[in-house]
Amino acid sequence: MHPIIRLVNRNITISLNPGFLIWQIIFPLIYIFVAGFAYAPLINEVPFGTKDLDYPAFLASGMIGFNIMNSTLVSGIIIWNDRRHGMFEQIMSGPFTRSHYILSNICTIGIIGLVSASLIALVGYPVFFDSVEFSFITIPIIIFGAITGSVLFGSLASIISTRLRSSEGFNVIINTVFLFFAFVSTAFYPAAGAPEPLRSAFYLNPLTYLVDVIRAGIFGNVTEFVILEMLVLVGIASVLFIIASKLLTKLDF
Repeated sequence: MHPIIRLVNRNITISLNPGFLIWQIIFPLIYIFVAGFAYAPLINEVPFGTKDLDYPAFLASGMIGFNIMNSTLVSGIIIWNDRRHGMFEQIMSGPFTRSHYILSNICTIGIIGLVSASLIALVGYPVFFDSVEFSFITIPIIIFGAITGSVLFGSLASIISTRLRSSEGFNVIINTVFLFFAFVSTAFYPAAGAPEPLRSAFYLNPLTYLVDVIRAGIFGNVTEFVILEMLVLVGIASVLFIIASKLLTKLDF
């Protein structure tokens, strides 16, 4: 078996524990079916492109991007635990290189991101099926978002895990950063209704671009601005991946 496949299998095996699965499934369900319908009487319609979406549909589609980001915490946690428990030295004593280790982490978060996106899309479909406009580009756009978002946020989590040594610092920083990304984005509410400077802050957040791209694919609203957002996602993901790879290559575990 190829070394990268062996490491990916190892990463997925240690990541898919009951706590992680509950977090990935129950948490989005609570937001979609509890918060979505609870706020629906207060938020009648949410404008998105040429459409007016009901709030549960808007939120359910946003949770796809949110869950992709959330699942990529696995990358930082794997690296952190390997550093903390001396697993990296044991891995390197086998037929593995640092390149194998880096690529296996990227493959792992890509797989988990795709599965996470598919899961939430299936769960949320009954909520937004009235507004959905599937076309031949819908599935490719969701796959693009899942892979690009996974690489972007997974690389960011990897960077954070390589720069911090204390478990308290790691947990505080990683949770603070991802909490900021979650709520200062269009995952839960549209940028159009937010006051300045919060509205501008939305577009300094890559999760906004990820969520907008996925919504555009689901609701058939791919515009020039959405294409620009896709290019921004690719650019940020590429830069963060290069930085994460450099840090992991030079890191003294």
